[in-house]
Amino acid sequence: MVDDIKVEVGSGNVFADLGLSNPEESLAKAELASRIGGAIRERRLTQAAAAAILGIDQPKVSRLQRGYLTNFSVERLMQFLTLLGRDVEISVKPAARGVGRVRVVEGV
Repeated sequence: MVDDIKVEVGSGNVFADLGLSNPEESLAKAELASRIGGAIRERRLTQAAAAAILGIDQPKVSRLQRGYLTNFSVERLMQFLTLLGRDVEISVKPAARGVGRVRVVEGV
């Protein structure tokens, strides 16, 4: 019975695995939004307080925290992180596999 379970190894990008358009950008946005949520939690901000810091209204903070990211650019999400006291670094290097990719990594 257990042998009937089919397992497929993912690529590391759920958006690509689902066949969505712009999977690299979608993953970067999701990871940036996750870091924003972490910064908001760490500072124990209400959505209203976070909205004041970010220069947006509370419903937009709510959408951001729930993963509705279509109205937020990668650049805007990076700006939110800087407003929340985070440094954002962009590193460009040769691709390991010939085709480049965009990743958000945790700093040290």
